[in-house]
Amino acid sequence: MSSTRILILGALLDGPMNGYGVRRWLEAMNTERWANIAFGSIYHGLGKMADEGLLEIVEPGRGGKGVYALTELGRAEFDRLLMEAWHEVRPIIDPFQVALTFMDRLEKQEILEALHGRMQRLRIGVDSMESLYGVKQRYGAPRHIDENLRLTRAMLQAQLDWVEKAIGQVEAGELP
Repeated sequence: MSSTRILILGALLDGPMNGYGVRRWLEAMNTERWANIAFGSIYHGLGKMADEGLLEIVEPGRGGKGVYALTELGRAEFDRLLMEAWHEVRPIIDPFQVALTFMDRLEKQEILEALHGRMQRLRIGVDSMESLYGVKQRYGAPRHIDENLRLTRAMLQAQLDWVEKAIGQVEAGELP
């Protein structure tokens, strides 16, 4: 499943938009932080989905100014991808896990400094997620968007809990 594809189709559910409008909608949702979307791929995605019959060009234009609308086929593809996303469980890809794989290549002090730094950033992340609850509604987002923030906060908190425990294990010589 492509997150970019479902997000572009979803952005067009309420009506036709040009590429710039789709990008602004996705930026307002901060999708670059939680959906691994490259904004440059929006324009390519719009053109590709138009070629596939998922979108129709209702107003031609150049440089992202063409206006796209969802077709019936596009709506069906959105529904299919949406339900697939609800049921699919995938591992979260985090570069930290790559670094963790090689923690035995670092000195104890380097590991502890890195873990303490990560702990600080995670605490900031947890706090910032809490401060965002309700903010998106002021800009027209539905209430359930806060659930995405709560899920992100919970994942950050889980990492924070792990880091705090790992610090104790490194200090005690149990890791690596």
